[in-house]
Amino acid sequence: MIATVIRSCFPVAAKAVADKAEEINKLNVFPVPDGDTGTNMSLTLGTVVKEVQALPAGVTMADVAKAITHGSLMGARGNSGVITSQILRGLAEGLVSAHDPVTTADVAAALRNSVKVAFKAVRKPVEGTILTVIRDVSARADRAEREKMPVSEALEALVVEAYESVARTPDLLPVLKENGVVDSGAYGFATFLEAFVNAALGNGGKQLTDFDTTATPAEAHDLADARVQIELNDDWEGSEFRYCNEFLFKAEKSFDPNEALSYLATLGDCELVVGSYPDFKVHVHSNEPNRVLEYMLRYGQIYNVFIHNMDIEAHDRTTKIAADQAAASAKAEATPEPKKPLGFVAVAAGDGEADILKSLGVDVVVSGGQTMNPSTADILDAVARANAESVIVLPDNGNIRMAAEAAAAASEDVKVVVVPTKTVPQAFAAMFAVDTEASAEENAEAMTEAIGEIRDGEVTHAVRDSQAADGSPIHAGDVMGIEGGAITVVGSSVEQVTLDLIARMQEAEEGDTLTILAGSEMDDAAFKALCDRVEEAQPDLELDAHRGGQPLYPVIFSIE
Repeated sequence: MIATVIRSCFPVAAKAVADKAEEINKLNVFPVPDGDTGTNMSLTLGTVVKEVQALPAGVTMADVAKAITHGSLMGARGNSGVITSQILRGLAEGLVSAHDPVTTADVAAALRNSVKVAFKAVRKPVEGTILTVIRDVSARADRAEREKMPVSEALEALVVEAYESVARTPDLLPVLKENGVVDSGAYGFATFLEAFVNAALGNGGKQLTDFDTTATPAEAHDLADARVQIELNDDWEGSEFRYCNEFLFKAEKSFDPNEALSYLATLGDCELVVGSYPDFKVHVHSNEPNRVLEYMLRYGQIYNVFIHNMDIEAHDRTTKIAADQAAASAKAEATPEPKKPLGFVAVAAGDGEADILKSLGVDVVVSGGQTMNPSTADILDAVARANAESVIVLPDNGNIRMAAEAAAAASEDVKVVVVPTKTVPQAFAAMFAVDTEASAEENAEAMTEAIGEIRDGEVTHAVRDSQAADGSPIHAGDVMGIEGGAITVVGSSVEQVTLDLIARMQEAEEGDTLTILAGSEMDDAAFKALCDRVEEAQPDLELDAHRGGQPLYPVIFSIE
């Protein structure tokens, strides 16, 4: 049954794109670097996976098509994600009337519908992009239908065509040839198609390049990969429009999508309005996000708004590629060092925190924090860079602990043990308990015991109305003092809330040493003034002050 095949193969193909997301991101040079193509496509496909997997057993292809259409629309991110959503919609709707088992004619018909829907969504289609590839793949399916090719052979032929079309994109689009890359969205789609076909044909998740077939998918894949030469884009001159605006839109009956597209075209380019009444996805590049939003608010409600500065993203892309290439070059030239018995990995949000952790013996510090949680892959990469037989990981945040434990479970060559630190000050205390002569398990036990002997405090601003632990109201913008995960002090001054929180914690249980870290938003003068007042108010506390550099939290501290 086609519905069963789609439901089982789609997650496999979505994962393949997620696994290659960073590689796809680095290819992105056209039409402007509006976000990360690989990430956006992966997020779009991931939303579809959730909707499809939520369906009950025994649903029809019509049910699956509805889930794919809704999920891809709601999850579409960036220009590439929105176009991908329309490609998926066309394919899914085209398969509703497919035979059981599906035929080559069914596949060809679905692809024709996909081309129709995708091209209809884009006012000014550009050759050498994902649209070119879906059209080429559709044309190959039509030829397979005329040749009465068996469906399994036809599917492999479509993968071949996809990669060959990807390899041709630089010849169709000068900006790709100038930067030595293939189109990122096109490469992402070919990756998705290949993984889907592998899953459908039972190829065990291997790339078709592993198979010796008369259709030469290996040659096609190699041809595309040979042109994926990621280069720096230092000569990028920017776009006429700076901001990528995208959001979901709940329309009123008076809304006319074509009229909206015409107006958005006067504000920018890459305008897209896709979906059907009342649910739409809107995307446009413009220098005036306010006018985009004001216009759409006349005809309905907007939500899930994302506005990206593409100039900054272009600069960040170039910087990251340069860093990756420098790291790769250094790695190639370096002589591998023997592994040491025990290594340490920790997560920190600020440069100052990272410096302190390294001074205490942490080998690799992973950048992350409350709003930028590192992935399992990030932590595994850090474990490898620690170059040790056993590695202790300090997540330093409750939201990161699961990723750290997943990394420990996934690590094959290195024993990984997680010490459940929730804050950076806890990591400081844990590192003071290290015995380099002891085993990883013995150290983990001692470090866990050490973090139980300190108490943490954090000071930050409320981003919305809420209430404190005692039920008193908190308003957006208030300064909050947090201890043990509970909001216990609320005020209007970072300095006063910090003093009150320290006093409260000292009253509950007197400590000897206060380690305090200033966040990125607190300048040196304000930090010195705070420390002076702390010493005045708490003369029995030994003060250990540092610049932590962490965002969002002007002050974090620990008492022991």
